[in-house]
Amino acid sequence: MYTLTKQLCLALVCVLMFSSCTKDTDLTEENAAIKTADLVDYVTYSKIETEILKAVNDHRVSKGLTVLKKVDGITFLAADHNDYMIQNKNVSHDNFSYRYTTLVNTIGAKSVSENIGYGYRTSDAVVKAWLNSEGHRSNIEGNFTHFGISVSQDEDGKNYFTNIFARR
Repeated sequence: MYTLTKQLCLALVCVLMFSSCTKDTDLTEENAAIKTADLVDYVTYSKIETEILKAVNDHRVSKGLTVLKKVDGITFLAADHNDYMIQNKNVSHDNFSYRYTTLVNTIGAKSVSENIGYGYRTSDAVVKAWLNSEGHRSNIEGNFTHFGISVSQDEDGKNYFTNIFARR
């Protein structure tokens, strides 16, 4: 009985640690054109963030997919979500609807997805974990045009990752 309980708990932890989130909008092409915004790229990314962005795009190119463009607004939302997870000491997709709605209203996003992670020490480790997870890989290989990434550390030096994808 104890072994079964441990296995169920381990399965639940894996599901929570390797979850992804996706949402599409019914925003018409005409309305999306109205909701255009200048997408700036002034954020200075850390080494690990730059490596993740490159690894995601390298993977997409290897699959014949388009390269995603970085967007500051997406990165800011990813950083806010990392701060939230660190403050609550919980890895989650909490408030994804807020991030989705914000990107629909600010950059005219038609579809938004996110991958989160916790505890990985390197860009290679987190990207490999995402690619080995069907839901995360689906987001990385999805019909998106833009993305943002944030990697933040808690007081113990553990990394929190939020990678948000959007299609305009």
